[in-house]
Amino acid sequence: MNVVQGVRSAVVLAAGNGDRFKNSSHDSKLLQPLLGQPILLRTLECARDAGVRHATVVLGYQADRVRALAETGRPEGLQLSFAYNQEWRLENGVSVLAAAPYVEASRFAVLMGDHVFEPGVLSRLFEARVDPNESVLAVDTRQATPEIAAEATRVRRDGTRIIAIGKNIEPYDALDTGVFVCAGVLFEALGEARRAGDTTLSGGIRQLAAQGLMRAVEIGDATWCDIDTISDLAAAEATLLSASVTPDAVA
Repeated sequence: MNVVQGVRSAVVLAAGNGDRFKNSSHDSKLLQPLLGQPILLRTLECARDAGVRHATVVLGYQADRVRALAETGRPEGLQLSFAYNQEWRLENGVSVLAAAPYVEASRFAVLMGDHVFEPGVLSRLFEARVDPNESVLAVDTRQATPEIAAEATRVRRDGTRIIAIGKNIEPYDALDTGVFVCAGVLFEALGEARRAGDTTLSGGIRQLAAQGLMRAVEIGDATWCDIDTISDLAAAEATLLSASVTPDAVA
């Protein structure tokens, strides 16, 4: 195995309209503040703090406003490019495919714009020992509440290898945090999944898992949150505050 090293690029998914995020303005949830900082800027800052130097932000819903936020609030030391997903109403695998022409690196992070996590989670993936065509996913193996487990994407492993991933798999032994470091073969896998009628990122990951090309890295006691609803946003703020994590320590 080789060490994943020199990863300096990321794809950040910011195209969705957040149907479940019911706010009066109908603005993209990525524009919403979390402890005073817009969610998208936290994600970009986290990527920078983990060592990423270039991020391709995939736009869709309210593309102009999301791009303006990213450009004006861009963390120092992080260069940005932008891809536009014309089919942003479809699922997130299509957004990753939209970034393909902009990704030159052989390995790159894939991040959900609406996931909150500590930079160390991504750094841990950069240090994982994998073969060149293997991809890695950060997983949470802690006991989850029934409510969180019902909403999360589930993972089943054989050792460090991922053998199943999806919303409804049983049994499962970990949850998908939405933080990946991927090899370029991900794009081929997503194309295969889409031709089979599956436009999710998980569909492409299942293709890789079937080829033995997906590994899991545990995040230990690190904090992460998936923000789908207004109540998720409030819970994320409470979680970060109760953990005594400062705004500068997460993204």
